[in-house]
Amino acid sequence: MKVTLCTPSEIEDPGSKGFEFKQGDQTLDLFVVHRFGQFYGFINSCPHTGVNLEWLEDQFLDLDKCFIQCSTHDALFEIETGLCVAGPCVGDSLTAVPIELDQGNLVAELP
Repeated sequence: MKVTLCTPSEIEDPGSKGFEFKQGDQTLDLFVVHRFGQFYGFINSCPHTGVNLEWLEDQFLDLDKCFIQCSTHDALFEIETGLCVAGPCVGDSLTAVPIELDQGNLVAELP
């Protein structure tokens, strides 16, 4: 299922933004990272414990905005791949969500 998220200008570069969608009885949390003009989408769930990653609303990146950072255990994930490179889940990856530009909006392909 494809869903419209926002316009590209609504996410700073570099920056991130979270989204929540209802699918039947369940809620799906995802986030998008904007870096160097590219957009990367992931399910908002740490592979270590399943908790949401953000520190505060829409804050998924470390202080240098070079990695996605889990607020619970400080795990660091590559922005381009979602691969964990530091922390308790090294070698695991975030679940990617395809993001595309459609008629001026960012669109996600939900699992």
